[in-house]
Amino acid sequence: MESIKNYFVSFGKGLWSLLVGMKITFVEFFTPKITEKYPENRATLEIPERFRATLSLKYDAEGNHKCIACGICQMNCPNGTITIVPKKVTTEDGKTKRVLDDYIYDLGSCVFCQLCVTSCPHDALEFTNEFEQAVFTRSVLVKHLNRKPESTK
Repeated sequence: MESIKNYFVSFGKGLWSLLVGMKITFVEFFTPKITEKYPENRATLEIPERFRATLSLKYDAEGNHKCIACGICQMNCPNGTITIVPKKVTTEDGKTKRVLDDYIYDLGSCVFCQLCVTSCPHDALEFTNEFEQAVFTRSVLVKHLNRKPESTK
């Protein structure tokens, strides 16, 4: 007799648990969706300014960047996302100077920690809000930042 009582008690608890779960599911089914219209509302989509999506060099009005190829951002990157390729040039007064030849940034392995931006002594780096980076191959995510983008020309 005791086993029959235990059976019905556990059956009741299981049924109650199922009904509670179904109530939560039913409520969520009729809750308005937030991201349902994403591709259609790109023009009106507001992305917060503090959102970090892509690293870029800051350019002035003439199209020059402030990066001097010191390598501090490369040293502070925790997983080797940044590779700086400097070259030496001779100035008019005969001195040699390091100049940025190539700034390679691998977006696919970036953890967006912003250590490169905060450690740059010349304020030459910033994160942009361009979050749409879907590609078919990872090699497309490797960017050369010292090439001035077409949109800022």
